[in-house]
Amino acid sequence: MPLPLPGTDPATPRTRGHLRSVVAAVLVLLALSAGLPAAGPAQAAPAVNYTNPLVNQRADPHIFRHTDGYYYLTATVPQYDRIVLRRATTLQGLATAAESTIWYRHTSGEMGAHIWAPEIHFINNRWYIYFAAGRTDDVWRIRMYALENVSANPLTGSWTERGRITTPWDTFSLDASTFVANGVRYLTWAQQEPGISNNSNVYIARMGANPWQITGTVTRLVVPTYDWETRGYRVAEGPAVVQRNGRIFLTYSASATDANYCLGMLSASSTANLLDAASWSKSPNPVFVSNAATSQYGPGHNSFTVSEDGQSDILVYHDRNYRDITGDPLNDPNRRTRIQKLYWNADGTPNFGIPVPDGATPVRLRSHDLASSYIRHYDYRARVEPNVTSLADSQFRIVSGLAGGATVSLESTNFPGYYLRHRGFALYVEKNDGSALFGGDASFRRQTGLADSAGLSLESQNFPGRYVRHRDGLLYVEAVSSSADRGSATFHLE
Repeated sequence: MPLPLPGTDPATPRTRGHLRSVVAAVLVLLALSAGLPAAGPAQAAPAVNYTNPLVNQRADPHIFRHTDGYYYLTATVPQYDRIVLRRATTLQGLATAAESTIWYRHTSGEMGAHIWAPEIHFINNRWYIYFAAGRTDDVWRIRMYALENVSANPLTGSWTERGRITTPWDTFSLDASTFVANGVRYLTWAQQEPGISNNSNVYIARMGANPWQITGTVTRLVVPTYDWETRGYRVAEGPAVVQRNGRIFLTYSASATDANYCLGMLSASSTANLLDAASWSKSPNPVFVSNAATSQYGPGHNSFTVSEDGQSDILVYHDRNYRDITGDPLNDPNRRTRIQKLYWNADGTPNFGIPVPDGATPVRLRSHDLASSYIRHYDYRARVEPNVTSLADSQFRIVSGLAGGATVSLESTNFPGYYLRHRGFALYVEKNDGSALFGGDASFRRQTGLADSAGLSLESQNFPGRYVRHRDGLLYVEAVSSSADRGSATFHLE
C-alpha cells in the first residue's frame, strides 16, 4: 500500500520429491556500484569451496564486496553493544581476519541498547553503516540509524553519526538495507505500522538526497500472514536484494528467531515500478528453512555477495546448529555466520536448496555430454538427470576417501553419512556401515576428465580401470573405451 511521506513529492515512474525444473548455473557479473550481483548470461559457474561456519557468534551477517578487492563483513554481536567490522580478500579469509570495533553504543539515551543488524554500503564514494538501536531507558524503542565514513578504508578514519532514518511513523523499525535498480537507489526495511497487529512488515522507498533519508512514496511490500511467517511472532524483517535475469528478488526473514526462523521471497521485473506493491509477487512458501538432517536451525537474516571469481552468487546468513533453546532466543549467543552457493533455475529464479552441513561446502557434478544433467540420487539410486529442482539431491561433498590413500568419497548433502558407492557395479547413495567393503566401494581416484581436461573423472578405487559413467540415465562403474564412453565418464564441478 503506497503511503506518501509528508512534505515530499510522490515518486513516479520431499523431502525427496521427484520434482522437475531444468536447473542451470549462471555466469554472473558483479555490479560493484551497488554492491550486488547483476544479471549475466546463462552459463555454468564453477564450484566454490568454503568451510562453515564462517564466523561463530555473529548474527545478521552482511558481506559487501568492494572495488578495492576486499570483502567487508559486519554482523550483530551477542552483547548487542557495538558494531564490528573485518575485511579480507577472500570470503574464507573473513573467518580469521582481524575484527575491529568501529562504534560503541551510547551510555545514555538514544542508540544506547540493542545494537542490531549492521549493514555496510559504499554510496557516493563514502562508507555507510545502517543499524538498529534502542534507548538505555527503553531498550525496545528500536529505530534505524546511519553512520558515515569518508576514508577509503572503513577500518580507518572516523565514523560520523548521521542520526535516525525517519519514516512516516515513530514506531519499532529495523533492518535498513539499500540497493540500486535502473539507476535509482532504494531503501528497504522492516517496521511496525500503526493499525496492523504484526511485529513488523517490510517496506520500500526511494532514497533521498542523503543516504540516510528517504523521499516520496513509502510502499508496504510484505505483511506476515502465512503460517510459516507467524510462528512465535508475526514477523517480516531483514530484507535483502539480489538481481538477476531481468528480475529483482527480495528475500526477508519470518517468524521467531528460533528454529522457526526462515526466508521468504518476493520477485518483480527489473523494469517494473518497484513502488507499486502490485509489481511484486510473493512466494506462498518459504525458500529456505531449518533442516534436521544437516543440523541447521533457524536460517535467516541473509545478505548476498559474489564469489572471488565473480561467477557465483553467494548466500550469506546465520543459523544455529541445534534446535532447542533455553529461554529467549535473543539471549542465546550462538547464531553463526554461514555462506553457501546460490544456484539458479532455468526459469531465472533462485534455488536456495537447504542449509548445508557444517564443514566443506558441497558441489554439483554436471555431465560433460549431457550439459544440463547432474548426478543426483532418487530412491537411493544414483543417476544423471536434468530438472533437479530438489537441489540437495544433486549436491555432494567431496571428502577424503573412506578407503584412505589418494582417494575421495562423495557424501550426500541432504543425507549426511550416506555416500555414493557401487554395488554390483551400479551406483547408489547408501549409509556408510563402516566396513572395508563399503569404504572401497565408496572411494574413487580423482582423475583429469577423460573427455575434457577442465572436468574430472572418478576411477573406482577397488576396480581400477572402471570409471563412474552414466548409461541410460543411471550411473555405473564401467570400463571406457570410445569417445562416447569418455564423455559419459566426465563431469564438471559447479
